[in-house]
Amino acid sequence: MSGTGKKTSGPTQPGTVVASFGRRFTVELADGVLIACVTRGKRTDLACGDRVAVAMTGTDQGVIESIAARSSLFYRSDIQREKLIAANVTQIVIVLAASPPIHPELLDRCLAAAEEAGIPAVLALNKMDLSAAPAALEGLDRYRALGYRVLGLAAKIDITPLRERLAGHTSVLVGQSGMGKSTIINRLLPDAAARVGELSVALGGGRHTTTHARLYHLDATSHIIDSPGLQEFGLVHVPAESLAHAFIEFRAHLGNCKFNDCKHLTEPGCAITAAAERGEINRLRVESYRKLVLQLMKKAMRWD
Repeated sequence: MSGTGKKTSGPTQPGTVVASFGRRFTVELADGVLIACVTRGKRTDLACGDRVAVAMTGTDQGVIESIAARSSLFYRSDIQREKLIAANVTQIVIVLAASPPIHPELLDRCLAAAEEAGIPAVLALNKMDLSAAPAALEGLDRYRALGYRVLGLAAKIDITPLRERLAGHTSVLVGQSGMGKSTIINRLLPDAAARVGELSVALGGGRHTTTHARLYHLDATSHIIDSPGLQEFGLVHVPAESLAHAFIEFRAHLGNCKFNDCKHLTEPGCAITAAAERGEINRLRVESYRKLVLQLMKKAMRWD
């Protein structure tokens, strides 16, 4: 997916989507003013971080007339719809924790989506002050071996390691509920509660703002988008034949299978299977890939 631009009939102002709820959005104008916006027609394909052109309809209200081309888009999808998470980000921070336990399949799906979108990913292991932290950190060794940055963090004690990693980036925080994303935001931005209240007023209701992504400014060049907690991460938008490329350790072996249309499941002469048997690819990652590609193939059959 990508942003699209349309010519408008009236004067517009540039802005950035900083919060959303259904067909209503909060846009921050260039001067920092927040306005409540709707779109023309029934369009809802906007993400937090989108750069837009707004036609004012009142002192604090407007209509989004167009969306600028996106440099990146991170989203998930199931068989019914796509859920846009963040646009124009330069980094994805996947927040994990020593407790509750890490969900490897969800992590692998987030990483596959990041690879598909071409956005670098960082794994932030929070709650390093807990006794379960050493084992949780060791469990991430297979991702560190692939080149992913793994960052240990105890957000309640010291947020500095993450703050340094966020400098100069527009980052999106993603992860399961209970990983400590709210604590991270509160430590990075002590006045975040006031900011949330401001957005709640613009959106016309407080409770809804916690279920949608929100963008905050850390400084002039560093920004962070906080997204709702994930319980699942669908990848219906990734073709089954492209999924293997999103598992980065598979890439060196792709094209070496006996059959050109190998799905790397149970086919004879599969280079991925052989690499896993030699210990060159972690078996857990292969199992995660296979479970996902089977789901994608079944959903594709339902659509046919």
